[in-house]
Amino acid sequence: MHRGLVVVEESEAHSNLLREAAEHARGADAPLTVLTFATERHLSSDAEKFEALGGIEGVTYDNEAEFIDAAEGALADYVADALDGVDVEYEVAVRVIDGGYGTATLSAADDYDCDHIFVTGRRRSPAGKALFGDWIQRILLDFDGYVTVHTESEE
Repeated sequence: MHRGLVVVEESEAHSNLLREAAEHARGADAPLTVLTFATERHLSSDAEKFEALGGIEGVTYDNEAEFIDAAEGALADYVADALDGVDVEYEVAVRVIDGGYGTATLSAADDYDCDHIFVTGRRRSPAGKALFGDWIQRILLDFDGYVTVHTESEE
């Protein structure tokens, strides 16, 4: 691995994924890009997600550049807490997208020159995956590199 991409949100499963990715990166002496998404259609409601990551109070969410700066600061705080004591190089990124997590993840992996993607998936039946699709399935099929899918249940 020469650079890993870790897609996270604020949850225990994502924190676990982040720590596992960091240990893998540390062993490979490779940096990580830690990425999360906000959707254009729900930018103001997505602000709550970033408030859970860290304090971004007082930010006007109708200004996308200001929102991204604040959200990246909140994400950096979340990552620093999750990786406390793990010596690994990383950068954080927030992307505002119009749906399509799979496509956005693949695009980010290309933009950051990543050869390994780490994601957290949810457990679904084979029929559910076939009928409704899955953004992680798209990554598994279309990414020309390694993909680690963490499916820890969040109970």
